[in-house]
Parts: sequence; C-alpha cells; structure tokens
Amino acid sequence: MSISSSLLKSVLALGVALPLSVGVALAQTPPAAPAAAATAGNKVVARVNGVEITEADLAIAETDPALQLPNMPEPQKRDLLIGYMIDLKLGANAAAAAKIYDTPDFARKLAYNQDKTLLDEYLALEAKKAVTPEAAKKLYDETVKGMTPEEEVRARHILVENEDDAKKVFARVKGGEDFAKVAAEVSKDPGSKTDGGDLGFFTKDRMVEPFAEAAFKLQPGQISEPVKSQFGWHVIKLEEKRTKPAPSLEEMKEQVNTYLERKAQQDLILNLRKEAKIERLDDKGNLVEQKKQ
Repeated sequence: MSISSSLLKSVLALGVALPLSVGVALAQTPPAAPAAAATAGNKVVARVNGVEITEADLAIAETDPALQLPNMPEPQKRDLLIGYMIDLKLGANAAAAAKIYDTPDFARKLAYNQDKTLLDEYLALEAKKAVTPEAAKKLYDETVKGMTPEEEVRARHILVENEDDAKKVFARVKGGEDFAKVAAEVSKDPGSKTDGGDLGFFTKDRMVEPFAEAAFKLQPGQISEPVKSQFGWHVIKLEEKRTKPAPSLEEMKEQVNTYLERKAQQDLILNLRKEAKIERLDDKGNLVEQKKQ
C-alpha cells in the first residue's frame, strides 16, 4: 500500500518549518558513511610520497556531495576515489609548500569549513539519538489518531469512445453478461481491460470528477448509466466500499524517522540560539534590534 499524501501532511503538520539557516545546514549535510571495523578502516589503499591513504579516507571522500557517482559500478567508483585522493594529497602538499595557507582568506575558509564540519557531525549525532522505536511509535500514533477517516471504493469500468457504444455495453452488462468479460473484450482502457476493468481501491480525489461522482453514488454490485469524462464514455460497476485503512508504522517508517531527525536538529539550533547572546549590526556598525528566536 502506498502512503497517502494526506498522512504525510499530517506528520509534517505536527512541527514548524525549519529556520532558513538550519535548512541550509541540513541540506548540505552529507549522508553518514556506513560504520566499518577499525581494522578495515585502517587498511592502506595507496601511498603518496610515504603518506598513507586508507579505506577510512575513501569512506569520508565518498560522502562528499561533489563525488556522488550513483550510476557507476563499484570497482570503477573505487578506482576514481583512490585516484582523487592521490591527486588531493599531491595538490595539498604542493599548496602547503607554496604557503597558500599563510593568508587571512585561507584562515577564514579553514575556520568556516571546520565550523561547518563540526555542525554537520553534531546535527547527525542528534538526529541519530532522536530516532528510537518509542519516539517513532508515539509520532505514528499521534499522526494516525489525528487523521480524518476517508472513504474509498473499488470499482471496475468499461471505457468506450462514444455514447452509443456505452449504451450497448450498459445493456449487455445489465442484461446479465459478465462485466469483467465484457471489459476485456471492448474496453479502450489498456491499463485495466486485462484485469476485467478493475481499477482497485481509490479515493474520490484520485479520479476525474464525473467518474468519481458516479462511482461514489453506487452501492456494491450496482452498475452506472453511461458517464462521460474527458477520456470518453464509462460504464462503472462498484465492487466494494470501505474506510481507507491507515498505513502501518512500517510503511511510514521513512517519513516518521525523517521528521524525528529534522525536529531534533531544529530543536538543537533553536535552543542554542535561545541560550546565546546574539548581536547583529547594520552597515554602520549599529546594533540591530533582534526579534525573539
């Protein structure tokens, strides 16, 4: 069963939007590298002028957004990563020899990247701590409890090009011919005719209005008069009506965990702001009145 957009909206509605600066930080946070045993991480894969490059170095490089290679075979990806790390070491050593680091701009960039890496790691740690079975179950229960019950139906239909053909189809199925058999014979809907016109379960908003109105007025076993839509003419048979079941916690797991992670990260930043003395200055160096965070 697919997870409904309304349920996902309910989950997201439990919180507030992330502040812009936090959203940027989260968007830039690379995915965490999979944990590996220390011995595997220390395995040397290359040396550059005696400096070792290890599996752990490759794992870090692989999380760099600029080095994402999703469609590349693993052996080729690994070869490119090792080549990149070799070039990185060579280039960094050459830059150090040229004293590139001995400038105020470099110091600022280094400080920025250190701050960003620290924040990324801290946010990832908080996200990991927030996702527990108990927290996921609580959020899921709150979400499902707040959902409005939604009716859905299961119906079959036969689609034809004009009203005369629709009337002939209607006469055949009302006269006792098997609806699924007639659908397989004459329906113009390639997506359902091989299933006897079966459309499965759907909510009212998933179908075009004339079709949905007609289908939801029927009772199980009833067949509609011909109905015109933008696709042609339909004869509809209602099979079942039910209240749409809520998706399970397992089906919602990804959305629930993502919400818990982002909420934990948001709360962390907001609490840090609350406890800090923050001063902003205008272009003349005067303090700007701050809004409460």
